[in-house]
Amino acid sequence: MPAEDEGAKIMVKLDDLLHERRMTLTELAERVGLTLANLSILKTGKAKAIRFSTLAAICRELDCQPGDLLAYEK
Repeated sequence: MPAEDEGAKIMVKLDDLLHERRMTLTELAERVGLTLANLSILKTGKAKAIRFSTLAAICRELDCQPGDLLAYEK
């Protein structure tokens, strides 16, 4: 990782979107076909990667765009 990117990170705003849609993490996990554990890792920001197919499924179920779910923070 280049030095200028140290400390920068991608923030996952899944908790906010779930709250806005009045949906539980368990319900979303069932709808997108992920384990609750894997979705929890994503929600807490501990995930190192996300597949485009998973991102698309989450966006489909939450009726959002990828930019609504992810944010870059310096």
